[in-house]
Amino acid sequence: MDTEWQVEFYTDQNGNKPVKEWLLALEIKTRAKLFRNIELLEKMGLSITEPYVKPLKDKLYEVRVKDFRGIYRVIYFAHTGKRFILLHGFVKKTQKTPAKEIELASRRMKEMLQ
Repeated sequence: MDTEWQVEFYTDQNGNKPVKEWLLALEIKTRAKLFRNIELLEKMGLSITEPYVKPLKDKLYEVRVKDFRGIYRVIYFAHTGKRFILLHGFVKKTQKTPAKEIELASRRMKEMLQ
């Protein structure tokens, strides 16, 4: 069997991991649902599809969770060495993923690729 993918958190220049901090601040049941989908991402790699993940644009994807409290998303990308980098987490309040959320994740991805 293929080795599993690894999931890593984006880390800024100061050593902060904003996605990890965001996840840990969530209500426990919501956090558990997101971590379950992130584990599926590790196990299934690029073969995982909706409803768990959905492609956005420019190599960006989102892990998706919805519960009675809201709609939660974690934007990530696939990096070399079978790694997924979690770039940005947010609560989705509109039908479409807001451009500013995608732009932030995109900036972080570019920073990681430099």
